[in-house]
Amino acid sequence: MVKKLNHAAAALALGLCLSGALMPAAAQDSKIVLGMSGWTGFAPLTLADKAGIFKKNGLDVEIKMIPQKDRHLALASGSIQCAATTVETHVTWNANGVPITQIFQMDKSYGADGIAVRNDVKSFADLKGKAVGVSAPGTAPYFGLAWMLNKNGMSMKDVKLVSLEPQPAAQAFVAGQNDAAMTYEPYLSTVRANPAAGKILATTLDYPMVMDTVGCAPTWLKANAKAAQALTKSYFEALDMIKSDPAKSNEIMGAAVKQTGEQFAKSSAYLRWSDKAANQKFFANDIVPFMKDAEKILLEAGVIRKAPDDLAATFDTQFIQ
Repeated sequence: MVKKLNHAAAALALGLCLSGALMPAAAQDSKIVLGMSGWTGFAPLTLADKAGIFKKNGLDVEIKMIPQKDRHLALASGSIQCAATTVETHVTWNANGVPITQIFQMDKSYGADGIAVRNDVKSFADLKGKAVGVSAPGTAPYFGLAWMLNKNGMSMKDVKLVSLEPQPAAQAFVAGQNDAAMTYEPYLSTVRANPAAGKILATTLDYPMVMDTVGCAPTWLKANAKAAQALTKSYFEALDMIKSDPAKSNEIMGAAVKQTGEQFAKSSAYLRWSDKAANQKFFANDIVPFMKDAEKILLEAGVIRKAPDDLAATFDTQFIQ
């Protein structure tokens, strides 16, 4: 009898140990590694991280700062599951064999991306044969330059491309190197603050073609729909915090890019973050026409060799409803 009780007690103890070992795993937050950059428009993700919004929504999000030109490699290798980038970059990755599905829009640029030129440059025609600092093919600045030149009857072949990421492109321009620089906030403000070095010839106010979305690997998305929903919800809650406590929010977001809250507020004034209503409108009406326009520029610039088979398959609207 004693032996039977001991066996029963041992079995109960083992069962409790096993259930105890399993419980923390079940209670763990869903892990997401997300690739992005210091672009001002991505800052609500930083806010969601630093303000504990991700954690509150059951997520363990690791933000990795990865240059846009390399972000698809991290996605393809599985070292990140999701990425923030421009809509046409999602087109490029899908066309070039790195599938990604867009789940929510983050921002639209309203002057936050632009081309800086020397003061004697009066028009795009004056840039013919000039050296332009711009990041690599497959990045937003490269596409932005291609778009602006195309709209002015020119192409990338009409200028000399100097490969520089957005921050060093702006810094080099202010230091007197190159004839022009394609860059974005917060680095475009470096040019705004140094009028003697040059001026801004055009921005996304003149050419509205920079808009950012968050996308995830389709296989991961299928297996982790709840985590994707929580990620989307966290983004919208970060926007709510920006509205309800702008000073604290700007301070947190600015710190991540070595700006004061006041400096960050000035940078972010050149863009608009997209709330749920704006997301629903964008995915219903705007994304497919824009991607069709972008395809033509990407093909002309040699960034892609063929368009994605199905543009509708590059996004999923269930998470913004």
